[in-house]
Amino acid sequence: MTFSIATWNINSVRLRIDLVTRYLAEHRPDVLCLQETKCPDANFPFAAFRDAGYPHIAINGQKGYHGVAVVSRFPFATSAKRDFCAKGDARHLHVVLGDEAHGLELHNFYVPAGGDEPDPEINAKFAHKLAFVDEMADWGRDEKPAAGRSILVGDLNIAPLEHDVWSHKALISVVSHTPIEVDKLTRAQAAGPWVDALRKFVPDDQKLYTWWSYRAFDWSKTNKGRRLDHIWVSPALADCVKSMRVLRDARGWQRPSDHAPVMAELAL
Repeated sequence: MTFSIATWNINSVRLRIDLVTRYLAEHRPDVLCLQETKCPDANFPFAAFRDAGYPHIAINGQKGYHGVAVVSRFPFATSAKRDFCAKGDARHLHVVLGDEAHGLELHNFYVPAGGDEPDPEINAKFAHKLAFVDEMADWGRDEKPAAGRSILVGDLNIAPLEHDVWSHKALISVVSHTPIEVDKLTRAQAAGPWVDALRKFVPDDQKLYTWWSYRAFDWSKTNKGRRLDHIWVSPALADCVKSMRVLRDARGWQRPSDHAPVMAELAL
């Protein structure tokens, strides 16, 4: 079977529900993983997703700047969440799919952004981010989530490669591309081990972005992007990934998120 999964930091699911349903109607992923839903569970727009053909919904929400959700055509055999760093933040969801996708495991992550100052001694947000990614590495090593047929997606808020940012030289001291963040994310990926699905199709020496700042006057023309959104697959699925796409056009939709949706297609 052909299976497609998309990930998108939507920056408020209620505010941008029309953009989400447009994306679902036009691109029809089997599963969509959302981050930064900014929505308590009781206020989640369940009806809009069900009307769009996605009746199976798992959420881990809270008021404020966190929250993740998974909406699916396939039922969930199980769903769970982990409280990384024991802060009570809604930043992770784990579902196991049923029916034709039986046994496929999905992990949806929203890694802390880390604030503006890349110094954990003076910036608690950056310290939290580093600790979160350290725990991801421990989790990958100890609990072996990549041992079977597993996919990890989400806004990991780190652009690890030189060409994941518009200028390696300009951004090497900027949060999201600093050496310490890159090193920790590389360790978390290796702990799986996880395979970077997006870079299977775009060589490391070519630019690849999923995020463009709201601060840019003309984001499309200047194209000063970063690749903050990722799709990783377990070794068992590495050869199954057949395509990927970053829907850059969605960054130009009316009242958009600053992230674009990213989709991968697998032959299972």
